[in-house]
Amino acid sequence: MNEECFKKILRNKGLKVTAQRRLVLETVAAHPGEHLTAEEIYELVKNQYPEIGLATIYRTVQVLVDLQVIDKVSFDDGLTRYELAVEDEERHHRHHHAICQKCGTVISIEADLLENLEQAVLDATGFCVADHEVKLYGYCKKCSRKPGTEEVN
Repeated sequence: MNEECFKKILRNKGLKVTAQRRLVLETVAAHPGEHLTAEEIYELVKNQYPEIGLATIYRTVQVLVDLQVIDKVSFDDGLTRYELAVEDEERHHRHHHAICQKCGTVISIEADLLENLEQAVLDATGFCVADHEVKLYGYCKKCSRKPGTEEVN
């Protein structure tokens, strides 16, 4: 997402383009696949904008979530994380995540693999899926193999 697009989204929602909003978005965009917490965003932003407070980060993150510019994700570890939202005018589906139960590595799966299921649900029940979130739990390549074997630890 470029800066002009971001400014347009804020203005269309009646919001000002502020340095804080721009820095938070740029920080999240500069760390793809990292799923940053508000505290991590704060640590990165304060390097460029030392006077910013953590409360400002929390408020700004919430505004960006409400605007669907960034997504809020949880990996059931008690932390709320944020990532850049998928730019899709038709649907705002999130991508999926595979979470290693041993080391905690999170792997983003970009393909939306549930289109056939959503269509089947619509056909069978008339229920139109607007969004979904899929988290797969298992073991990453590193944790699933002992040296010289294919076994899960």
